[in-house]
Amino acid sequence: MDLEPSYQSRFDALHCCVLIPTYNNHKTLQRVIDEVYNYTKNIIVVNDGSTDNTERILENYSFLKVINIPVNKGKGNALKRGFKEAQKMGYKYAISMDSDGQHFPDDLHVFLDALEEHITSQPDLLVIGSRKMDDPTVPDKSSIGNRFSTFWYWVETGIKLKDTQCGYRLYPLEAVNSLSLYTSRFELEIEVIVKAAWSGVKVINLPVKVLYDPQERVTHFKPWQDVARITLLNIYFVFVAAFYIAPRNLLRKFRSSKENSPKKTVSNEVHLE
Repeated sequence: MDLEPSYQSRFDALHCCVLIPTYNNHKTLQRVIDEVYNYTKNIIVVNDGSTDNTERILENYSFLKVINIPVNKGKGNALKRGFKEAQKMGYKYAISMDSDGQHFPDDLHVFLDALEEHITSQPDLLVIGSRKMDDPTVPDKSSIGNRFSTFWYWVETGIKLKDTQCGYRLYPLEAVNSLSLYTSRFELEIEVIVKAAWSGVKVINLPVKVLYDPQERVTHFKPWQDVARITLLNIYFVFVAAFYIAPRNLLRKFRSSKENSPKKTVSNEVHLE
């Protein structure tokens, strides 16, 4: 399949690119890039210190923008590097996609459709792919982890989502790059959606397909270390939400209602009997 002109024109009109962070996924990386190229050449790959054949694979693509990080520093760090580089290149939005083959490039239209629908009224839009978590191919630990994550996201932001952990996402670059983001590994994907919501970015879910192929998929998620980091981050966010965000929002609501309330006029007339 050749590059689809109608899709490329949509990506260009929306100033949108596809951002692929990768670390030792040489089995699936080439296929992912080839399939994405069917829809757009606006592709940025962040090679996060891979020690396999990743660098050799990337050398075969002249149209790619490749960011090479010498030593692996984590998916979160790779995403942040990608966000900043994409904005420097003139893009306003980036669709992040994992390189392990679990995301389907033919779902790219889901994010483009949402952006085209909201760009006038809500340009700061962050879309998270929503996987069908009851699919038998979805690992139990992913399904349980997602229920845990969506609950705490609702506590922290008041926003109810079905999936907060899917890496297939549309990010508004100016808004995201203006956030103070401190984490560097998988927990960054939680940090960015919480802080984006707190800053007024519209965060929504839209359904996407997912494939967990045990023969090809390589996951670098470390259950003990990464779950501990995410748990500590959520504890911190709950305190911030309770003692800063909630009072701040209440004060803003009070000020807004006060400014919008009808003002009484004082008459300067003197009535003589």
